Amino acid sequence: MDAPSTVISARRLAKEFRHWGKRLRALDAVDLEVRSGEVFGLLGANGAGKTTLMKILLGLTKPTEGEARVRGRDPRAASSRTRIGYLPEGHRFPGYLTGAAALRLFGRLAGLPEPTLDRRTPDLLELVGLADRARDRVGHYSKGMTQRLGLACALLDEPNVLFLDEPTDGVDPVGRRQIRDILLATRTSGTTIFINSHLLSEVERTCDRVAILHRGRVIREGTVEGLTRPTRRFRLRLAAGELPPTERLREIGAAVVNSNGSVEVEVPDLEALNRLVDTLRAERLLIAEISPLRAALEDVFVEVVGEEDRAADPEGHASGPRPEVGPEGGT
Repeated sequence: MDAPSTVISARRLAKEFRHWGKRLRALDAVDLEVRSGEVFGLLGANGAGKTTLMKILLGLTKPTEGEARVRGRDPRAASSRTRIGYLPEGHRFPGYLTGAAALRLFGRLAGLPEPTLDRRTPDLLELVGLADRARDRVGHYSKGMTQRLGLACALLDEPNVLFLDEPTDGVDPVGRRQIRDILLATRTSGTTIFINSHLLSEVERTCDRVAILHRGRVIREGTVEGLTRPTRRFRLRLAAGELPPTERLREIGAAVVNSNGSVEVEVPDLEALNRLVDTLRAERLLIAEISPLRAALEDVFVEVVGEEDRAADPEGHASGPRPEVGPEGGT
């Protein structure tokens, strides 16, 4: 039985599909655990198995092997689905409905009583920034507005578990920030949030822990802070916007990379970093900032997936198209 702090768990989950007489293994012995009140990110490129895993956790499909539990229950049981919110990828609303009407329609489909809808509809439209567009037709909404309306629908039943499949895919930077702020506000109420995403920069800003899913297997899991380890790079900024003596720094083994109003330097060790500081002081330059940099989650993802692929195919043969993991990639 799951520990009290465990809200979502998977034990040796596997899922196979048949396609043209062949068996395709979308998930392979997946183990993971999501704790109460945390934001958990499942990362993976196209076809990694993210949506399949989410559908199993929602009880929408049956695993071939293994066991899934949400709040200690089998997710396929109807009784387990109360107060669970879900935002599917690529959701659509009838374009003729207004924002408020769409929200009330989905609330009725979920069995919510009218007094609850009277209370929740204006509150949620305000929360997602659509209060002034509540009477506009959804067909006139932008992609970001449609995503925020979908998020409002997922929050109708005041869920304590929230599943989001690519919540910011195709949304502009302003819309992404709005959705991120909503999720962080929702998390403060104790809601456990499970996010599928290939937008690694968004996950890095939002999630407490992440798991990397590759070819149906979890190949790395941990906190965002733990995975984005410190590097040998430092951000260096001098007083009055001065630039450091690049040639002198190179002589002591520091690689210099210019970067938006400051300078990034990479040193082989702490001894070289101290020589760098001594050199700047000898030049009578005032140091305004010198701070360590951490590896971005995207760098960690590419490194871990690359290691896995090389281990699986040491000859380096091509195994298919390279997945997109940047902000504009597919899922």
